[in-house]
Amino acid sequence: MATTPTDTGRSNQKRRTRTALVEAARELIASGGEVAMPAIARAALVSEATAYRYFPDLPSLISEALAGAWPPPAEALAPVADSTDPAERIAFACEFLLRGVLLRQGAVRAVIAATITRPETATARPGVRFGLIDHALAPLEATLGATDPEAFSQLKRDLAVVVSAEALFTLTDLCGLAPDAAVASAVRTAATLTEAAVRAVARG
Repeated sequence: MATTPTDTGRSNQKRRTRTALVEAARELIASGGEVAMPAIARAALVSEATAYRYFPDLPSLISEALAGAWPPPAEALAPVADSTDPAERIAFACEFLLRGVLLRQGAVRAVIAATITRPETATARPGVRFGLIDHALAPLEATLGATDPEAFSQLKRDLAVVVSAEALFTLTDLCGLAPDAAVASAVRTAATLTEAAVRAVARG
């Protein structure tokens, strides 16, 4: 069936509206303020109901707005690419992630809040930590990963708790640490966990 000018115009309008919502979300995220659907809709000059017609929930909109914002793990960890020390690599990965979280704090808090109340939306979260952890621990693949795969998996799970926005916000919001001190605390914990795993491998 042939496309009519009306169909084309409607399609273009939908594309413009979606783009406006994504751009508004990006600008709000960059501002460091609270990121919420009503504010994004206002900035995009549409109703909140319209925004929800394009994105079923806030995490899906934020996910699209942040697409490409985080570099691939190999690029992120390029400064420690020559290091074979897993603790040094994981410390760098942890600081990289948490500094990035601080820059996008409004968006990250909004997504965490949304996925806590609606766990089924958790798949919309980018999961940046997992790629960074995997890449940082690459030197352990042939040692701990080969001799004790379960221990290796457990280390990754332990690190996923520490190398995370949730850990950062616990340290700042509940423990009262300043952002830099919170990052340093998480980095120290991540390195300590990794060093313990390396020592266990050395003991054989």
